[in-house]
Amino acid sequence: MTLKHYPVVIVGAGPSGMTAASLLGRYSTNCLVLDRWASVFAQPRAVHLDDEIYRILGDLGIAEEFGSISRAGQGLRLIDSDMSTIAEFTRNPTEQPHGFPAANMFDQPALEAVLRARMDQGGNVTFRGHCEVSDVINERDTVRVIYTERDTGRVHSVTADYVLGCDGANSVVRSAIGSRMTHLGFEQRWLVVDIATTADLQLWDGVHQLCDPHRAGTYMRIGETRYRWEFRLQDHETVDDYRDLDTLRPLFDPWLGAVVNSDVELIRVAEYTFHAQVADRWRDRRVFLLGDAAHLTPPFIGQGLGAGLRDAKNLMWKLVAVREGLLPASALDSYQIERGPHATAMIKRAVMVGWAMTGGGHRTAAVRKRVLPPLIKLPGIAAKVTDSATPSLRPSQFVRRSVPTIHGLAGTLCPNALVDKSTRFDEIAPDQAVVVTMTPPSDGQRREMTRRGAHVLVVEKSSPLGTWLRRGRSCAAIVRPDRTVMASSRSLSSLHTRVPVLPAPVGAARPA
Repeated sequence: MTLKHYPVVIVGAGPSGMTAASLLGRYSTNCLVLDRWASVFAQPRAVHLDDEIYRILGDLGIAEEFGSISRAGQGLRLIDSDMSTIAEFTRNPTEQPHGFPAANMFDQPALEAVLRARMDQGGNVTFRGHCEVSDVINERDTVRVIYTERDTGRVHSVTADYVLGCDGANSVVRSAIGSRMTHLGFEQRWLVVDIATTADLQLWDGVHQLCDPHRAGTYMRIGETRYRWEFRLQDHETVDDYRDLDTLRPLFDPWLGAVVNSDVELIRVAEYTFHAQVADRWRDRRVFLLGDAAHLTPPFIGQGLGAGLRDAKNLMWKLVAVREGLLPASALDSYQIERGPHATAMIKRAVMVGWAMTGGGHRTAAVRKRVLPPLIKLPGIAAKVTDSATPSLRPSQFVRRSVPTIHGLAGTLCPNALVDKSTRFDEIAPDQAVVVTMTPPSDGQRREMTRRGAHVLVVEKSSPLGTWLRRGRSCAAIVRPDRTVMASSRSLSSLHTRVPVLPAPVGAARPA
């Protein structure tokens, strides 16, 4: 019997899987997406993403839709057990290097509905819900995926050039390739509560972090009428102790005040164990792990969902280029080389921030209350806390640092700056490499870079991108399709032949 074959099979239709499918569709790469649910999972989970991830949504063409379902975060306030403010970090709404607010609050099911609609628009995605994947098997030149229809019990087997495991913390794909989670020394049980109310809570419109050694907690407004609280559970407590508004009320009272229970709708109450873990292997030949299948982070800096979208954005253009024979299979090794240390650094940052805000006993809390107020008055401290920039990627085949540019731009994100009064960088050449240069190229240089699939963008020294190049001690930079700088140099002539040959996205033509 001939098995149905797909270029790519994606296991899991969460944000990571849907983003991967949409990105593949931009290159006309067909894929099969399998998920155990037929529709968007209705329970709220993630509630925050930063401007780097907003930028990915913009690249998918859903920035406007996301803007309509999200709320810009105003900053962070640290409070003590009696609700007094220890420190407040307010974001500057005008500082938007990527064209979007630095912090954004949202309801995950609403975002997934937008992603699902975008995934289905390209005509390259076959989606099958109510499917349980039981095994993923690397064969000689392909991968076999076995799954069962949950409603009929029918067992199916398909093959693929590549399989993406986007199937979450309890990943079947991760188990199938023998990958194991490495623990980074953090595990806490927390109560997560979502409510809806039209009552005016008269609270500052930013995240409140309760720095109470007895009961650490977090409060945030995620929509016009939606609110979330997270409280650390004590050893003797479980979610069963807090199943209704009456039992939750002692936790809520400092925020809800005089709001009566009849004005509050309890949407969800759940117990979560916050983990800090990273998979030891993100790839086994033709099988890859993305999202929670590859890494788990505590939520203290709101990077869990975003990390999976970073994975998809990093990997998809490479996968297409290898499948089309433009890059060697070894190019895919750069995925874990780049994303592994980045994800680990972000998880460690979340653990550190979580401990700084909630760790220790009463003596630590007293020190925190005494030290933080004068600390945030030091130059640059408050800006550092609200800065959404993430670490540079480690050197790889696609992040090339030379000795003269050791402090240069390679591995960082090119800003989504205005190129003219109405056009931002990401709108210039979606899904393509871009060579940004202050030196106009010769005809031969331009032909060579264009032949390799790159768009050439000449900028003025005084322009936002020209200023960015000069700050990076560079005259020109190669920007990858995922908007990461591959290499930068003080001379265009040393860069123009280093552009990798990459696939052309839908609608982009490449000269012969």
